[in-house]
Amino acid sequence: MTGERLRIERMSVRFGGVAAVRELSLSIAPGEIRGLIGPNGAGKTTVINAITGEVPMTQGRVLLDGDVVSGLPAHVVSRRGIGRTFQHVEPFGELSVLDNVLLGVGRHAPVPLFHAAFATPLARRGEASAVREALGLLERFDLVPYRDTPAAELPFGVLKRMDLARALAARPTILLMDEPTSGMSESEADRAVAAARALAESQNVTLLVIEHNMRVMMRLAHSVTVMQNGAVIAEGAPSVIQRDPAVIEAYLGEEAADAVR
Repeated sequence: MTGERLRIERMSVRFGGVAAVRELSLSIAPGEIRGLIGPNGAGKTTVINAITGEVPMTQGRVLLDGDVVSGLPAHVVSRRGIGRTFQHVEPFGELSVLDNVLLGVGRHAPVPLFHAAFATPLARRGEASAVREALGLLERFDLVPYRDTPAAELPFGVLKRMDLARALAARPTILLMDEPTSGMSESEADRAVAAARALAESQNVTLLVIEHNMRVMMRLAHSVTVMQNGAVIAEGAPSVIQRDPAVIEAYLGEEAADAVR
């Protein structure tokens, strides 16, 4: 991994008199899987919301492949190649799992309006290709049995897998994942992590992952950044982070640190 896919320079975010993020700087290489951990209230989700343009930064800037994207509207940031999943999934509840994932595919493979309106051969070929791609993602995330199920009827763990598939369907350059395995069983989390990592490697997608399941994080991440009170307190390989005294005191605790070794 060489160069920089995402660069954050001195990011600060304030809500009134509260500093949610304090002069955070971060550099993530293309194809890297970076973990972002810390206690509740550390500012992790605020970092993702600031990257995607959903909350304004007080200072600093965000660069994607060398281009400044901070200050752009959220939908423009998304079109530039920054995707995300949500801690609390926001599906189109009345649509099937397949149709939800197809919406992600359509973001990188839209059919021109004329061809779509008149069902031209181009439109039919585009639709068939999109369905094949979406079905491939359903298979990767063990979602084929749910393909025709409305998203509103899914158990939470399955909904989280659909959210991952839908986000990756848009072929983002970098995907920001907010607690992607919450609500999953251990075996579901293992399969979802393996699928996400395989797709990231095959498509050279960079991942920034917030995750409280430390077993998942230790298997998934190439490197981990640790936050407390809006600031970075440690950074390094997972094996180094889990032995860092400051991280153990602030977040892991001795018992949890021993459990993931």
